[in-house]
Amino acid sequence: MYFKEIEFGGKAYYNTIELRYKVLRKPLNLKFDAEALAMEYKDHHLCAFSLNDTLAACLIMSPQENGSVKMRQFAVEPELQGQSIGKRLVSFAEQWAAESNYKKIELHARLTAVPFYEKLGYIIEGEEFVEVTIPHRFMFKDI
Repeated sequence: MYFKEIEFGGKAYYNTIELRYKVLRKPLNLKFDAEALAMEYKDHHLCAFSLNDTLAACLIMSPQENGSVKMRQFAVEPELQGQSIGKRLVSFAEQWAAESNYKKIELHARLTAVPFYEKLGYIIEGEEFVEVTIPHRFMFKDI
């Protein structure tokens, strides 16, 4: 397994759209908005690949106006879940954020993902809210 930032608009990027749709959107019967996808050019796309260069997991790091970076659209191939790939990708993202001079990572966690992030040191702040039709919590980690 190896981890790297990929280029917006390349083949690997389009593979992330497919993975994110399969894991995050399709179960909610939602589609991606083309305009929102076009805005991802300003984001950083971090991925985990198997040694045969197959996409295993991805996430997006979006710089925020408050100086933090928001982790979002985190997806792991379903058949690879439970193998610590997600944990390792988050660790890579935290290292990337620190090297990029960010001091804080924030995210909107689906309720089902809150325990995962808590184990990695993320802290819940504020009340539960609904996003993309399901409950979420705001979480953050100082790095």
